[in-house]
Amino acid sequence: MTTVSATVFDAVDEEITVLESDHGVDVVLAAARGSHAWGASGPESDHDVGFVYVQSDLRGYAHVREPPTTITAEPERSDVDLEFQGWDVRTFARLLADSNDGAIDLLRSPIRYRSAYDATDLLAYVERTYNPMDLYHAWRGVATNNYRKYVSHHLVRTDDETFPILETTDDAYLVETDEGTATIPADDERYAETQTRATVKRNLTICRGSMYARYLRATGERGEHDLPALEFERFLTEQAPAVFEPERIERARTLLERKRRGEGSETVGDAVGPEFARPPVEIDPEIHARGGPDAERLDAFVDKMIAAARVGDDRSIL
Repeated sequence: MTTVSATVFDAVDEEITVLESDHGVDVVLAAARGSHAWGASGPESDHDVGFVYVQSDLRGYAHVREPPTTITAEPERSDVDLEFQGWDVRTFARLLADSNDGAIDLLRSPIRYRSAYDATDLLAYVERTYNPMDLYHAWRGVATNNYRKYVSHHLVRTDDETFPILETTDDAYLVETDEGTATIPADDERYAETQTRATVKRNLTICRGSMYARYLRATGERGEHDLPALEFERFLTEQAPAVFEPERIERARTLLERKRRGEGSETVGDAVGPEFARPPVEIDPEIHARGGPDAERLDAFVDKMIAAARVGDDRSIL
């Protein structure tokens, strides 16, 4: 399991205090995200921190101008490279209701920086009730979007939409679209050909997203959706053998080990493969869809997070 130093804990705590003061919020939960959370950090990895916050003055939730639903920050520090992404408590609850992978993984993170609110019961509830179909598509999106953007040779349109190039002629490109294929004239000024940089880090992200999606689908079709472990090494060792061939598992483990050694920025080409990088769009709702976390139950957890934020706070609600 990944660990972080006392220096990192102190730096995160200091920056969270600054964020609370600057934005008028109380952080009830903060945890590691990204590679530190799922055990793929290397010497070059920064520290991504996700957090959930409550407005210090609860009257803001009733105002015409609603308070911000997210807070992001990249403090400039010489000692620790930090990136913060925070969700307002209501936004966080709505993400959980939608079985959002990022919100669920924040609850599952083994590295907690702030725990004013004990999320144990909330995590257990979400793990019992998440909608496998929504989570499948979330992980599928991670794999396909990263493959399209960082690994496949593609055209980029002026609105930043990307299109993998299947064939090139002197005067046109045959590209992949969501509907199938299309031909783009080479002189169409709305498009630019972009060479990608297929690094270890990008390939690992694609591999993990695709394996998680495919694993969830396969176990669901066998009668029980098994949630993939957040720690990728544990997933590869304990869960992946039930679904994937040894070669696929070893290919993923090689990427993981290289990332841990500090080779995340090394270019390796397409180490996943276009077919595996794109899990099927179609998934049977009769097998994989369920209602997801109940709004009323999530509201009860929101109440507890608000209460945790106000412990020791003598400011009145009204």
